[in-house]
Amino acid sequence: MDLGLKDKVVIVTGGAANIGRTIAHTFAKEGAKVTITDWDEKQAIAMITEAKGMGLDIKQIPADVTNWDQVQAMANKVKADTGRIDILVNNVGWDIVSPFMTQTRDFWEKVVNINFWGVINCTRAVLDTMIEQKKGSIVTIASDAGRMGEFGEAVYGGCKAGVICITKSLERELGKHGIRLNNVCPGMTPPGASDEIGEKSLWKDMFTALTPDKLEKAAKAYPLRKLGKPQDIADAVVFMASDRAGHIAGQTLSVSGGYTMM
Repeated sequence: MDLGLKDKVVIVTGGAANIGRTIAHTFAKEGAKVTITDWDEKQAIAMITEAKGMGLDIKQIPADVTNWDQVQAMANKVKADTGRIDILVNNVGWDIVSPFMTQTRDFWEKVVNINFWGVINCTRAVLDTMIEQKKGSIVTIASDAGRMGEFGEAVYGGCKAGVICITKSLERELGKHGIRLNNVCPGMTPPGASDEIGEKSLWKDMFTALTPDKLEKAAKAYPLRKLGKPQDIADAVVFMASDRAGHIAGQTLSVSGGYTMM
């Protein structure tokens, strides 16, 4: 299926590692012009070097999604360089699974700033351009934790529920401008290899702890009896962002092997 993404201008936040990395690769393979932004510049540079070796058109602009000035500057640079912004993927996410009663105020603020404010900042930064174009697509990586609640992810899940609601509310405001906003909710999606994650990734410490036995046990929680792969999520995101999904708006799609069914 031709998704019509050739020469589309795409921004992927958190695009240096794991799911974001694969999303960026997949857009670029469809002929899109991709810019990633990530707070881990070392990992981003490694990803860009890898992409060039694969013949993919991916660039990077460093930015912390919790910093409004940096996000605005990043979006303005993409617009100045390309003349437009067709697609934004709000991929950045961060959490450490732990009981609520053991967490600190500083931890909560970090989770909220990254997972909630990050989406607000990046979404607002591209909207003037998309309204001017009378067209645009925003796909936010939410989470099944935001649809059903999950042990050890109270604040994270609350943030993800919040961005699901933001997507629906903004679609009602912005649909008249030809802008589509949707969510994709992964289940557990471990990286394929250690070099796919950086020092600042939430997977950094977890990856080595995920033994084959633990992965097998985790997979049993899913009706399909398997965990997701980054490519599973990327394929859904790229489709939802494309004109092939042009009549899908304000929706939330779980790509989690049947973990939630809503």
